[in-house]
Amino acid sequence: MNWAEVVQLYDALLALAGSPVVAMNRALAVAELDGPHAGLQALPAIETDPRLAEYQPYWAARAELLARTDASEEAGRAYELAIGLERDPAVRRFLERRRATLTEFRHGDPGSAAS
Repeated sequence: MNWAEVVQLYDALLALAGSPVVAMNRALAVAELDGPHAGLQALPAIETDPRLAEYQPYWAARAELLARTDASEEAGRAYELAIGLERDPAVRRFLERRRATLTEFRHGDPGSAAS
């Protein structure tokens, strides 16, 4: 996939819509193009748009980007928020498994957490 073009498309959509969800998706595309640190820098802050504070995909995206930067503790907190906001049991289980990989990494025992 040409992530540079995807970012350009999100730039255009963001200029038209100004939606925090578009900005969040743009940040994920930036992460694919330039790495997770760049994606985190592009991720909109909840302070500037309170609608993101209770938007589960924001917290899941933030957790994933933090995990990719080895910020395990902060990623774990973001996963906790995402899990708490999610109503679908299958999605909750997925997020719990992702969070468990952080615990495995932190404790150095890849077999200790359930997958």
